[in-house]
This record gives sequence, structure tokens and C-alpha cells, in this order.
Amino acid sequence: MVFAARLTQRGHRIATMEDLLALYEKSFSTDTVEAIGGLPHPTVQKFAVITVAVVGASRRFLAQITRHQNEVKFMSASLQYSNYAGQADFAIPYEILAASGSVRELYLESCHRGMDCYGELCGAGIGHDAAGYATPQGLRNVLLISATPYQWKHIIGQRICRRNTDETRIVLLKVWQELCRLSPVLFSVQLTGAFCQRDKCLEGKLGCGKRLGTSQGPSEILAADYPALFKGGAT
Repeated sequence: MVFAARLTQRGHRIATMEDLLALYEKSFSTDTVEAIGGLPHPTVQKFAVITVAVVGASRRFLAQITRHQNEVKFMSASLQYSNYAGQADFAIPYEILAASGSVRELYLESCHRGMDCYGELCGAGIGHDAAGYATPQGLRNVLLISATPYQWKHIIGQRICRRNTDETRIVLLKVWQELCRLSPVLFSVQLTGAFCQRDKCLEGKLGCGKRLGTSQGPSEILAADYPALFKGGAT
């Protein structure tokens, strides 16, 4: 990404492939990355691609996140080819996770009924694809997401907003945590946080009215908004 940015300014100095490789290998500072990350045009950021694996999010999350199709690629476990009979596990929505044990049991009983129907349909000779219509939205899934840094920042900024469902926020906050470890400068709060953290809420009258702190990173937001996750629960 830094190489691409430098190339636009130093083409007159490149006469051979060796010159080009020397520019590619040239070191750079965190200030350089921060400057590139803050540019209003994303072209140079599109030369880098980061692939993230998400294990355990629900198929409802899959339906929501795949709305981001611009320069983003998705690959998911397939209900057509995978046989979930006797193998299913379920994501527990945060509100249900934080509720009483009887509420969680009610939810899981419903999920298991759906999977029992799925198993019976498969046993009756129905293909996995058609039987998959009986599976619950909470069925855990495996998803690969490949996107440029610019798109990751856009997705995170939009999806950690409190207007989103809890699971979507939690997953993207955890993705943000990992991207911060990869590059704390490129994925800083100032460049990646929710819109209300970087400027102002873009939801207008539909805004939640609870602005996130301008210095709150993903770990701080998770701890503040989802304390039950740190009490031995799982989503």
C-alpha cells in the first residue's frame, strides 16, 4: 500500500525493474501509514487485501453482512453440501444470553426442533439444500470475508454503530480487535471507529442518541456494551 502511494510520486526515478523493487523494499514509518489511511481517496488501500475467518456466527449474521458487496468477497459453509444432522450448534443472541436460564432454554428448544425437522427431512430422502429451509437462523456458520483495508474500515464504522443488531456489532468489534493488532495505526479509532466517533451520526432522526466515546476502541466498547460476554457466556 505504501509502495503504491510512493509509486505515484517517484515514477520519474524508475528506469528498471531493480529500481522498482528497491522502492518496494524501502522502509516506512507509522506516520506514513497514518497519512495514507487518512487520504480521502481509497485507491492505494485497494492494493492490500485482508481475509478474515469468522467461526460460530449465525446464518442471520451471514444474511446481514453480505449486504456489503462492493470490493468484498464472501465464502460460507454451504447448506447444499454440508450435512448438519446431529452436528448443529447455535449462536445465542446477546439479549437472550443475558436473560434467565429459562429464556435461554426456550430459545435452544426452538432451535433443536428446527434441526430435528431438518434431520427427519434428510432421513426421508430430501436433499440438504431443501431441508436447509427448516434450519433456524441461529445455526452457527463458518464465513470467510476478504476485503481491502478501506472496505474493512467502512464496514466496521457502519456495523459497530448501536443501530445494528447485537451479534453484528459483537462480531465486527472482535474483527476490529484483530485488525488493530495487525496495524494499530491504520485501524485506529480516528480512522476506523463508528461514524459518531469520527465526526457525527449519519442516521439523522433514527440515531440512537448514545454517542460512542471518541477514544473508545473495540475492547472498551465490548466491555461497556456487552458485559455478559465476560461472565463465562458465549455468543
